Formats: sequence, C-alpha cells, structure tokens
Amino acid sequence: MAIFDFIGDKSTSGGLPGALARIALRFLQLVFAITVAGLYAPDLHLLRQAQDPKHEDHVFVYSRWVFAEVVAILSIITVLVYAVPFIKSWWGFAWDWCLFILWTALFGVFARVFIPFPGSADGYADPKDPTIPIIIRMKHAVWIDLVNMLLWLITAIYTTVIWFRNRGSGRTLHTGRGQI
Repeated sequence: MAIFDFIGDKSTSGGLPGALARIALRFLQLVFAITVAGLYAPDLHLLRQAQDPKHEDHVFVYSRWVFAEVVAILSIITVLVYAVPFIKSWWGFAWDWCLFILWTALFGVFARVFIPFPGSADGYADPKDPTIPIIIRMKHAVWIDLVNMLLWLITAIYTTVIWFRNRGSGRTLHTGRGQI
C-alpha cells in the first residue's frame, strides 16, 4: 500500500480520502470522455464518407460533431496530464471550469437537436427507418454529455476550493508573495 501512503502524505487537499475521491472522479472523467469520443466518431466518419467525391477539396463536416470530438480529446488529455505524479490538479482549476463550460455547451447543442427528435422506439417513429439506431445512440450520447458536464462541475468546484484554501496559507493579501 505504499502508493496510497505516498498519495496520502503528499496530498494537501484531504489526505488519503481526498486523493482517492480525486482519482475516482478523474477516472470517471476519462472513461466518459472516451465513451463520448466513441459515440460521436462513427457519425463523423459517415459524414466524411458522404461527401461528394468530385469535390474533395471542399470537405464539409458538421461542426457539432467536430466540437464533440475536440471537447472529448481535450478532456482525455487533461485527465492524463493530471494523472502525472507531482502535478497538482488544483493548479489548473480555471481549466476545469473551461472544460465544464465546453461540456455544458456540448450538452446544450446536442440536447436541442436530439432530445425532442421523434426518432425513438416510443412508437411514433417508423420502426423500419434506418436512422433509428443512430438517433437512439445520439440520445444516449446526450445523457453521457450531461454526466461529463456534472463530473467537470464537481472537480471544478473542488479544485477551486482547494486552490483558494492553499493560496491564502500565510501569504499577504495584496501580492501573495510575502510571508505573514
């Protein structure tokens, strides 16, 4: 259990329970970001293949799907950087807030499109329509976007609290340089 002793001793934000909570949250963020990347990638691939081969120099893709992939990749990279030992994730509390805002925008964009869409197995869509599985997958992706948004909100609030708690430890209020 030496790794847990190391984490607990070096943690300035909650000891071993705080470290385990952060590891669990970051792991969930990684898993759900990879899930989102996997859910939106097939549609991006299909949209790319649907391009007119005569106009290969004018590639047209839907910016919504590109935005979803970029947000997922930024989240994956962030979690992997925060996983590096000796990097305190609360140093980047503003980046956590940026990712929360990006996930909120992503959820809003896709929720507006797919939540009211009548392409579910509720009975008022044609069951033989080949787009039904795609629409159902996109509706599931919207809810995973919401989970990602909430996970980044939790870590953003947590890292902000820890940053302000550690920021004011024995420093002057005006410059933060001098010891009191």
